[in-house]
Amino acid sequence: MANWVSAGCGVIANELAQAMEKRGQKLYGVVNRTPEKAVAFAEKYGVQRVFTSFQDVCADPAVDIIYISTPHNTHIHFLRKALAAGKHVLCEKSITLNSEELEEAVQLAKEHGVVLAEAMTIYHMPIYKELKKRMDAGKFGELRVIQMNFGSYKEYDMKNRFFNRNLAGGALLDIGVYALSFVRMFLNSCPDQITSQVKLAPTGVDEQAGILLMNREQEMATVTLSLHAKQPKRGMISFDKAYVEMYEYPRGQKAVITYTEDGHTEEIVAGATADALGYEVEDMEQAIAGHPELMKLEFTEDVMKMMTRIRKDWGLTYPEEEHATEKI
Repeated sequence: MANWVSAGCGVIANELAQAMEKRGQKLYGVVNRTPEKAVAFAEKYGVQRVFTSFQDVCADPAVDIIYISTPHNTHIHFLRKALAAGKHVLCEKSITLNSEELEEAVQLAKEHGVVLAEAMTIYHMPIYKELKKRMDAGKFGELRVIQMNFGSYKEYDMKNRFFNRNLAGGALLDIGVYALSFVRMFLNSCPDQITSQVKLAPTGVDEQAGILLMNREQEMATVTLSLHAKQPKRGMISFDKAYVEMYEYPRGQKAVITYTEDGHTEEIVAGATADALGYEVEDMEQAIAGHPELMKLEFTEDVMKMMTRIRKDWGLTYPEEEHATEKI
């Protein structure tokens, strides 16, 4: 079993520690910008080492994998150090702010022979692996269109991370990344035609958006996002012989398939929502043992290209991008 370190002590870090306990593992170490939080976290989960700095994490030869769950505008800062130190990295979504940052990280991972991956639950949930297997076997016919919804109701607090431009806020990077990752997992190629509309929050980040996508096979997708209006987390994949409905799709466990010919339905249950991070941990450990394809880095790259292009169309940038010459 690999030695994991959590960079961050927030909600995801707690879920990671709990997922590892469920697997009979413990985190090897933790680091946080507030040392007291790191100490409390370590006591709670029986973590062996509390690091005082990220440099110390990178310098420890016992560290195999670093899980980064800090705000996403800080990710590239940690990725550079971790990958250059030869550490495998599983990084919270959105893995970077844009394609340029991701390309730099991917290159560093290649140079140092390590696995870089985004912690995107969709790529690891058993339900999606099962659906993909059936789809590839032709059970549903040809793919036509995917429809995705994701809406959260967040209070209009312009200082919180959802609306704060200095924290890379906005619907696309926070929740849109799930919808686009779902789309990319099932489309046969990355969309090359993209059009969208956006409503900006008072801070200038994207509050609401509608996105239309089409690839070279003419498979289409629609994505509707909002940070100030609740929507179901619903995904629907329409084929010529059936359509598949998913609810709570970021950590989905159940799909309902309706067959076109006679309208009969079939329900598939695979995996469990509660074990979402456990599946990520399992696939990441398999990845560093010689199966990096499990982490779907090529999908992560495609999704980042889409998000970068969409924001470019909107003219939406973050402070780090406006001072790109200054390394964070």
